Amino acid sequence: MNAEISISEYTTREDLAAVYRLIAYFGMDDIIHTHVSARLPAEPDKLLINRYGDLFREVTPESLAVIDHDGNLVRGPQVPINTAGIVIHTAVHAARPDAACVVHTHTPAGVAVSCLEEGLLPLNQTALLFHGHLAYHSFEGIALDKEEQVRLVADLGDKRAMILRNHGLLTVGRTIGEAFSLMYNLEQACRIQLAAQASGQKLVLPPKEVQDKTAAQYDADPDGAAELEWLALRRLVPIAA
Repeated sequence: MNAEISISEYTTREDLAAVYRLIAYFGMDDIIHTHVSARLPAEPDKLLINRYGDLFREVTPESLAVIDHDGNLVRGPQVPINTAGIVIHTAVHAARPDAACVVHTHTPAGVAVSCLEEGLLPLNQTALLFHGHLAYHSFEGIALDKEEQVRLVADLGDKRAMILRNHGLLTVGRTIGEAFSLMYNLEQACRIQLAAQASGQKLVLPPKEVQDKTAAQYDADPDGAAELEWLALRRLVPIAA
């Protein structure tokens, strides 16, 4: 570990690098595109993000760059940062003090559902994790214009996930593990929906009261599943100290 990096920052770097590796492991990456960011615990106005050009399976704790909410590189070697990553992630972190981590993907399933007028349907318990917690943002072209930031964060509001129309998926976590878990489940919900729709059969949606009950059960997390899940996921992609 670099002596200039605090223990809390290095722990954050390890967890964020693990998210990049997990996204690659589960086939949710897009070559060198899309991005994941994490707020630095001791410097809430700064965040970690990948350098543009690395495959997600190549990301290490040391390779992550530190930028501020204006997108300026503030620590480490001069490296290219994806402009769309700067626009999207700095906007969310600046607007949401609870956003410890933001994950954005362009998977075939996520993009496909983002192109559907009805969006994500409350078809099953995986999709119902997002019942009442899912926002939508209209497509404005590649996210290169900072003027879009205002509309993006307004559409996101206090939601934990957002479908970027004709674009992809985004999740916001109070922890790095939560952000990844939300993205994994949102991706699964999209895949399940597309599989069900492809059958050509009439879809059966749970009653509204069951949808509300299931969402509340997820929010309560009585078994502490979220923390156990993250510990298990970290074992899949060990990051050497």
